[in-house]
Amino acid sequence: MMRKTSLVLLGAVSGAAMTLLVSQPHMLLSGASAKAAAAADTYRQLNLFGDVFERVRADYVEKPDDGKLIETAINGMLAGLDPHSSYMDAKSFRDMQVQTRGEFGGLGIEVTMEDGVIKVVSPIDDTPASRAGILANDFITQLDDEQVQGLTLNQAVEKMRGPVNSKIKLRIIRKGVDHPIDVTLVRDNIRVRSVRSRVEADDIGYIRISSFNEQTTEGLKKGIADLQNQLGDKIKGYVLDLRNNPGGLLEEAVNVSDAFLDHGEIVSTRGRNPEETQRRSAHPGDLTKGKPLIVLINGGSASASEIVAGALQDHKRATLIGTRSFGKGSVQTIIPLGSGNGALRLTTARYYTPSGKSIQAKGIVPDIEVLQDVPDALKSRTDTKGEASLRGHLKSDGQEESGSQSYVPPDPKDDKALKMADDLLHGIKSTTNTASAATVPPAPTDNKPAAGKSTTEKPAAN
Repeated sequence: MMRKTSLVLLGAVSGAAMTLLVSQPHMLLSGASAKAAAAADTYRQLNLFGDVFERVRADYVEKPDDGKLIETAINGMLAGLDPHSSYMDAKSFRDMQVQTRGEFGGLGIEVTMEDGVIKVVSPIDDTPASRAGILANDFITQLDDEQVQGLTLNQAVEKMRGPVNSKIKLRIIRKGVDHPIDVTLVRDNIRVRSVRSRVEADDIGYIRISSFNEQTTEGLKKGIADLQNQLGDKIKGYVLDLRNNPGGLLEEAVNVSDAFLDHGEIVSTRGRNPEETQRRSAHPGDLTKGKPLIVLINGGSASASEIVAGALQDHKRATLIGTRSFGKGSVQTIIPLGSGNGALRLTTARYYTPSGKSIQAKGIVPDIEVLQDVPDALKSRTDTKGEASLRGHLKSDGQEESGSQSYVPPDPKDDKALKMADDLLHGIKSTTNTASAATVPPAPTDNKPAAGKSTTEKPAAN
């Protein structure tokens, strides 16, 4: 029976590197002999693991939990592959399923593990974490006065979750702040409203997508319909804000891209074997009726949001404004392991934009770079290091790039990227900067991918 799997693109998690060795032709051993030797070596290593396991069980100073020993060994094996592969026990798997449905309990923080402590990737909009002022790049060192050092990412996330209305105390280290920050949060039932929309400058439809869960496509459709009902024919165009969006479900990224395209390839995913390549294409029907489109990205835009930005940029359907994106160009498959055994989150493919580009450890470069004016108190935390800085990340097929600015002003009046988008849509500006020129693309008549490309068909949260 085939296992049901789900493809996800999530924010970054840290781990150790392991080199994948590719055998070369002209081996000294024949094919059969090589396979036999490899199998023998594998069994020898498994015997070594069994010997160590039994020695720990017999001689450790305290009687260990056998289940915990196995789980830790599995986590270590997966962490040695890349930063995004991990093991989820049964509860973590259930929590993940709830999260991707867009509703879960906790604080509302996207987090990763870095140097043994919890690092905030992004607080989720309108949650206890965002209301308490927790910021991207904050480090959480204590939970209820207990040190985070020594915990796995899943263990730390588990401690941050709990019954609704219960309290938890966090100690935060913030770069540029001399002393630790203690904050007490009240856990809430987190309903992630991943899409928000509003009228901008009286005649522009602004749409903010904060993550990609099962509710995102319907939320986008509703947002577009609401804006069209409010503005009617006077709508000048749309701004799609993907800044600090850590990613989510691959299928939702495809559907969101499809909403703005009539046809053409959206993304291709390529696994280890050529036959595993899959291509996803748009269907007829641009929900915005060909209106001009601006997409906002920054250093916190990762994985699924990069798929959307890359597809719309390659098809010249949108002008991208902001700073270079995070650069996570891999796909994770969720593989259930049977009742009560949890699941694997395993990196199974890289993804490529319609023009055939991989953004792994590079990111997407906007058509127009706009840097925000950052308050002095926050200047030390406005840059995100990006995928290339993660230990054990999959290597790029070209030059790797560091991260970029991820600050978004809380007041839209101070948002220089949004102001640039408004000016472009109103025709006030038509060029980028002195380095290059770009205009808002007209309504597309033929959304074909770049020549030679076929048009046939991935952080923990609490």
